[in-house]
Amino acid sequence: MRFQILGPLRLWRGSADVRLGPPKQRALLALLLAHAGQPVPLHEIVDALWHEDPPATAANVVHRHVAALRRLLEPELVSGTASSRLVRASGGYALQVSGDELDLLRFRALCEDARDAARRADPARAVESLVEALDLWRGPSASGIPPEVRALPVFTAIDDEHVVAVKEAAGHLPTAGAALTERVLVTLRQSAAHHPFDEALQARLVELLAAAGRQAEALETYRTVRARLAEEIGLDPGPELRAAHRAALEQSRPPAGDPAEAAAARPARTPSAAPARDRRTLASDPSAPAALSPAAATALVTDPAAPPATASGPAADAPEPTHPAQLPRDLRAFAGRGAELEHLDTLVPGPGEPAQAVVISGMAGVGKTTLAVHWANRLAPRFPDGQVYVDLRGFHLSGAAMSGAEALRALLDAFGVPVGRIPAELGAQAAAYRRLLAGRRVLVVLDNALDSEQVRPLLPAPDGCLAVVTSRHQLQGLMAVEGAHALTLRQPDEDEARALLGRRLGEDRVAREEGAASEIIGLCERLPLALAVVSARAALNPGYPLAAIAGELRAGHGSLDAFSGEPPLADVRCVFSWSYRALTPEAARLFRLLALHPGPDCSVAAAAGLAAVRPRQVRAQLTELVRAHLLSENEPGRYSLHGLLRAYAAELVEELDSRQDAEAAHTRLLDHYLHSAHAAEAALAPHRERISLHRPAPHTLPERFPDQKAAADWFDRERAVLLAAVDHDVRRGDGGYGWRLAAVLELYLDRNGRWQQQRTVQTAAVTAAQRGGDLTGQAHGHRALGFALSRLGQWDGADEHLHRALQLSEELRDTCGQARVHRYWAFVANRHGRHADALDHYRQALELYRSAGHLNAEGSVHNEVGWTYLLLGAYDKALDECGRSLAVHRKTGDPNGEAAAWDSLGVAHLRLGRLDRALDGFRHALALYRRIRDSYLEADTLAHIADTHLAAGRTENAAKALGQALEILEGIGHPDAEGVRGRLLELG
Repeated sequence: MRFQILGPLRLWRGSADVRLGPPKQRALLALLLAHAGQPVPLHEIVDALWHEDPPATAANVVHRHVAALRRLLEPELVSGTASSRLVRASGGYALQVSGDELDLLRFRALCEDARDAARRADPARAVESLVEALDLWRGPSASGIPPEVRALPVFTAIDDEHVVAVKEAAGHLPTAGAALTERVLVTLRQSAAHHPFDEALQARLVELLAAAGRQAEALETYRTVRARLAEEIGLDPGPELRAAHRAALEQSRPPAGDPAEAAAARPARTPSAAPARDRRTLASDPSAPAALSPAAATALVTDPAAPPATASGPAADAPEPTHPAQLPRDLRAFAGRGAELEHLDTLVPGPGEPAQAVVISGMAGVGKTTLAVHWANRLAPRFPDGQVYVDLRGFHLSGAAMSGAEALRALLDAFGVPVGRIPAELGAQAAAYRRLLAGRRVLVVLDNALDSEQVRPLLPAPDGCLAVVTSRHQLQGLMAVEGAHALTLRQPDEDEARALLGRRLGEDRVAREEGAASEIIGLCERLPLALAVVSARAALNPGYPLAAIAGELRAGHGSLDAFSGEPPLADVRCVFSWSYRALTPEAARLFRLLALHPGPDCSVAAAAGLAAVRPRQVRAQLTELVRAHLLSENEPGRYSLHGLLRAYAAELVEELDSRQDAEAAHTRLLDHYLHSAHAAEAALAPHRERISLHRPAPHTLPERFPDQKAAADWFDRERAVLLAAVDHDVRRGDGGYGWRLAAVLELYLDRNGRWQQQRTVQTAAVTAAQRGGDLTGQAHGHRALGFALSRLGQWDGADEHLHRALQLSEELRDTCGQARVHRYWAFVANRHGRHADALDHYRQALELYRSAGHLNAEGSVHNEVGWTYLLLGAYDKALDECGRSLAVHRKTGDPNGEAAAWDSLGVAHLRLGRLDRALDGFRHALALYRRIRDSYLEADTLAHIADTHLAAGRTENAAKALGQALEILEGIGHPDAEGVRGRLLELG
């Protein structure tokens, strides 16, 4: 008999999982196990099960549950015979268990072994014991029992033991050697996510990341923790966390010279080259494992910090960099700010002069972004090599400020750097960015910055480039360390504020009601954001007197001075309130509900589901909100809320909508995204095994997709929203939607080469599923995370997560889940050249699929086995396996799998020198991929057609096929484009 309390409460008799009965009976068993053989008095049991309101029959109910548990534990026990398991003791009950039976006792024994090893100065053995102990955990202790019982101190104390063990493991690692670092890091990250305010735990994570050579990640972790402490509990980091930060800074600081040069000197981590087929076969449609040529798979990540090539070197034939023009449109209503603009113009360097960053700071709503954008548009002709703009989200309501790595990826992407060329480490990204801009004249606008540390990696080299930064903070660190120029923006004076009203409302109208206009300016304290909202109301109602508007402002607590000393949000609340009251009831309700959206923007369909109305109705409401300047339409059909307006809407939904209505709207929204993403995944890979979902909430409007291209386009548009929804649900919800959204995102993110985002989202999914005690979610998350890490060349972490996924899938009796883990392991084995191991994993996958009756998946595995034989040079066996795959997919009616098999057959014939038969196979595959509109695999097959033409000496035909493949891959932003581009250059 085995008991599990370190995670979901479970009991096994032999290999049979025993049903534990109703909730209070399960809670009683958990309580007894938590005391591990020690007696629990009856009054404590009653208090635990019923708290302060037990029924008169509580004691009798406990006795009945005890009797039922005895029958579960000792089914052979004769009625009336004393139990040897669940015994009466000290006026209560005790459950007799041994260390071999209860995971909690085994955990404690291993922790004690670790402490003994530490006392013997054997840190390696200590860490091994602690890792073994931590492997026993499946989530929070006693998951699944009633939450009011789970909240008791006895279970909290058990959870605390887990945290203590994690800290001890991390503390021993520096002297234990690097072999166990990755295993401890996995658990440490998860524990830190569960306990975001445990500074000692966060300090261990920062220290261990730094010690493992991941200084950029360590520093980013510290910044995240610091921001969370400040925002949610109003505290600065304590001494221990600050000390860990200082140590990480010391380790990241180069010994001498320019930090950028030191970063450039560090080579980027480059995964070992492998056939492109290996990079793509498994997390994409299991029924569509096609092939890429080996040449297209090499050098996924090149060193961005390498010295520039000479005119005769490899870079000489590289395409010219793009010249982005990303500045937001200048406002026609811009007025005033003459003195500020004159001062800013003096800060622009002349030809050959170095430029220092310009920081525009000031209170919320004072017009920092408006001024920065206006000035940047004036300067644009002086920076012919590009103008880029990034919203750093430093003061976003969700708290999700853009990380330095995310911002650098956006900047590098603006210049056309492929995803696969962007390094994983922050320092290497910054070095690549500075090197890219070296010698060019580029204007960089960094809007809404949180602090100096967020901005510093984003500053270009001062020779020729200019950075303009806006923030609510003064960013003194940039001034002290980087020599940045500062402009503190104040409210405009009376004349400038009047000019602003005149530009928006017309000079004649303002002149006619000069007194009312002056009163409005005074009541708004000349705050440009407040004046803009007032102007929008007046412009929409040209017959409405300005005096009446001034009267409404006056009635809002007399004047805006009533909010003096409050945060900037309070200064504009009354303005928002009357603007809101001018809306129709339907638009007002939508405005409130949009605060529930995770951001950054919302589609018409999502808004319709949120409001539970038809799309035609919601379009009218969205248009009304845009006209009132309460919503922005950044591109056709995509809507976003300004951060202050989102905060105001959040206040309103809490005040005016019942909790039940708000929760129902939020559920509809998440169901919209989850069921739409599920349908999109099904369109991308119709025969892929996937998670099952509950029915969507009433009035939810999931998207439907006619083909693979429509599904891929939808994922492209909604990717940022889906990732934000995962993050929001993991941080603020119960995590159920989070891990499911991550599961349906896996295929899309993998096919598009977004493996770093995959790592992030699947790590969050594992955390969410563990917190909720959801074993299915944990299995999916570990499996996808393991595969993502293998894509990134992080083999130890990949192996760890795949082991855990297999273990969980076996516990769940998920045959197809076990099979997919073996396919992922086969992928890893092939990447390492262990083809015999790969074939063994495929054999196990085939057996599992056969037992599950999943014929189509069997066909996919035959194709993958065939590809492995190609790698071994056993071409006849490859033809046999791929032929079997073709037959299966024809029988099951899977055109994607059929195309993959034709593609593999073509490669086999190409290797055997049968060029005509190879082209015949590739043409079959190409026609099928085009019919089902699978762009990525179409490009894959075009690359193989090019290989065949080259083998026949038809260089022109090969170049044409590669050109078509490159156009497709560049269109979807896939990292494989870089390899195809290189091949084209080689062909001249």
